[in-house]
Amino acid sequence: MAIPNKPLGEIKAVRDPEVIEKEVDILIVGGGMAACGAAFEVKKWMSDDQSVLVVDKAAMDRSGAVAQGLSAINTYLGENLPDDYVRMVRNDLMGIVREDLIFDLGCHVDDSVHLFEEWGLPVWKKNEEGKNLDGKKGQKMGTLKSGAKPVRTGKWQIMINGESYKRIVSEAAKLAIGEDNILERVFIVDLLLDKNNDNQIAGAVGFSVRENKIYIIKCKTMMVACGGAVNIYQPRSVGEGKGRAWYPVWNAGSTYTMCMKVGAELTMMENRFTPARFKDGYGPVGAWFLLFKAKALNGLGESYVASDAAKAELEKYAPYGTAAITPTCLRNHLMLFEMKEGRGPIMMDTVSALAELGKSLDKKELKHLESEAWEDFLDMTCGQANLWCATNTLPEKKNSEVMPTEPYLLGSHSGCCGLWTSGPDYDWVPDSYKIKADNGKIYNRMTTVNGLFTAGDGVGGSGHKFSSGSHAEGRMAAKQMVRFANDHADFKPEIAQSSSDLVDMLYKPVRTFLDNCEYTTAVDINPNYVKPAGMALRLMKATHEYGAGTATFYQTTSKSLEIVMELLQVMREDCKKLAAGDLHELMRAWEINHRIWTVEAHLRHIQFRKETRYPGFYYQADYPGQDDANWFCFTNSKYDPKEAKWDVFKRDYVKIIPDK
Repeated sequence: MAIPNKPLGEIKAVRDPEVIEKEVDILIVGGGMAACGAAFEVKKWMSDDQSVLVVDKAAMDRSGAVAQGLSAINTYLGENLPDDYVRMVRNDLMGIVREDLIFDLGCHVDDSVHLFEEWGLPVWKKNEEGKNLDGKKGQKMGTLKSGAKPVRTGKWQIMINGESYKRIVSEAAKLAIGEDNILERVFIVDLLLDKNNDNQIAGAVGFSVRENKIYIIKCKTMMVACGGAVNIYQPRSVGEGKGRAWYPVWNAGSTYTMCMKVGAELTMMENRFTPARFKDGYGPVGAWFLLFKAKALNGLGESYVASDAAKAELEKYAPYGTAAITPTCLRNHLMLFEMKEGRGPIMMDTVSALAELGKSLDKKELKHLESEAWEDFLDMTCGQANLWCATNTLPEKKNSEVMPTEPYLLGSHSGCCGLWTSGPDYDWVPDSYKIKADNGKIYNRMTTVNGLFTAGDGVGGSGHKFSSGSHAEGRMAAKQMVRFANDHADFKPEIAQSSSDLVDMLYKPVRTFLDNCEYTTAVDINPNYVKPAGMALRLMKATHEYGAGTATFYQTTSKSLEIVMELLQVMREDCKKLAAGDLHELMRAWEINHRIWTVEAHLRHIQFRKETRYPGFYYQADYPGQDDANWFCFTNSKYDPKEAKWDVFKRDYVKIIPDK
């Protein structure tokens, strides 16, 4: 059940919190689209005597990447084939992807979209004359499942009225799983291995961000789906806008950190996403390019993507640069190329796009088109609409600047970092893509830790899931977790740590604060501790300058990587002195801890891969080109929790779907 919003002022932390211990068969950690998918699906397959619990750091109604809403669903196959979906993702991610996972998802994702519409999500439709009908008008054309044609902005995207998208999806999840099986405002910070079985998940521990309570939860199997990582690099916004980001700021790399710390294998962590967005407001550009047919212009007013210079630059990255659809990272690369050559800034030509569309519209239709231009932001990034107002920008009269953002780590959008998971147990899936559990069976979307599953941003090597795909993947994982729990019905999880040890670990920042806070008159300045806010700034400065942030046009070097790795080690040592005077600071303390672990994995992978696989997302200046002869493979890593050592290594890529 949700705990009501806190009163004015932060809730003070106490030295000795209440300890609550629970035991369930299935534990779902997270509250975004993947977790909602799992919560909706799981009880269909459970027996009456099995138990399940969802634990979310926030509240499911507005949790995860879809919290503010969306104006489009970016993955809906419809008339398209799963084979073509694999080809699209493979091309966009420069050739190295887990085709088994992508194909598998492509077979199921439409079912989730049909459910969204059934639950009340308004989907735009085409009428008999081919005109767009949004909102309730589109409902008279019937449902997608019955054959109604959606309004597509590209081959894979469909338009929706999605301000309440997440609320609609979470309501269905809550009704399906039952409110008594949901624990909101509880931040899980560490996973727990079984005392008697090596490499077996046994539970998790976390704390309430609204009450002084610690939760120790045992389980037979678990799914971790807590999104990607944000604020690991310094945002472009400063002053009052400091911390403004494209991806939700509460994504702290918890999925990657918690799983890697119990020994789960990571894959492609060098891959990051630096989306091109409307400058300062981070407003989305997809609908403008695809629906409104706007073009990007350089500072000279030229459509630079069609220039001879751009074509020559793309040819360096064949076959991806010469493909029919230019990969996302290379589109970024062209933008950065123009700016470095002195032909910036890059502008979205909204004026010409709306004028061209307006030629075939009457006055009423034109007014509706202009409102759609605003609604694209109001559905998902209302801060951009505020910025347009503040800068006297009318899109039909004034163009807007587009700029690549700071980097993010994610596995469900146009990125593919995450955990190495098992593919489905089909004959056509290579054995190297299957992970056998302790009983010799294959469980789809299980990590290399027995009983530990993930979905959405957590699954590596298979981007372009977006919201619908994350939901579908959560549903797929839920079915497999029930199967795992049934196969391990006699397993009794037992954790090695005592409850007092876990309390000492979780509330260490609180006790550090209480022991030392009276030493100085300024509570944030103290020689005996460091506050999470200061540590966050240290992390972002280090990655910004040495880890291929915006400060260096996303460029790093071998020497720079050595420096930032040293800085991260010092930060980890200093994290032992983190202090938290209230529950909000305690949450921030653990978030920065997760961010540091995640960034280290990211930079270790960049350091290991001796090439620049994703120009436009990052550049390793010592290895500026792509080296397919040596590096056309997965880059994986594993942290050994017993030895406290990292191992970074290669895994073979297997091509399953042939080129057309």
